[in-house]
Amino acid sequence: METGTRWLSPEQQVAWRAYLLGTARLMAKLDDDLRRFGLGINDYEILVRLSESPERRLRMADLADRLHQSRSRLTHTVGRLEAADLVRRTSCTSDKRGVWAELTESGFALLEQAAPYHVEGVRENLVDLASSEDFAAVGRVFDSVSEHIGQR
Repeated sequence: METGTRWLSPEQQVAWRAYLLGTARLMAKLDDDLRRFGLGINDYEILVRLSESPERRLRMADLADRLHQSRSRLTHTVGRLEAADLVRRTSCTSDKRGVWAELTESGFALLEQAAPYHVEGVRENLVDLASSEDFAAVGRVFDSVSEHIGQR
């Protein structure tokens, strides 16, 4: 029976499964490495995004979009980071409904400690395993994926 399904070729299936397993293992390793700083990979990404933003702050809605997280999940995570004095939430004066997430000084100090260790883990477990051409290809592929899915 013809279904019209475009099944993956054996080579594509091998690559797809390698991606799934490799991504899961990489994210688990990076997450585990950050635990020595009391952070998980999602916490770390929040601190990074805030550190890269003007005045080290972003609206919660913008932060959720940049991290591709639900607003409720982000609210919960930021609440934990706030309890640890790494992030602070403040009301937006120009829009009473808006809330800023701001990186605190202690949050920035922790990020400065964790970042070199995290980057070394990214290098050791991904970047240094690929040629520069292959790594650039990965970037192009996932830029295309992000653009394609982001258009829907």
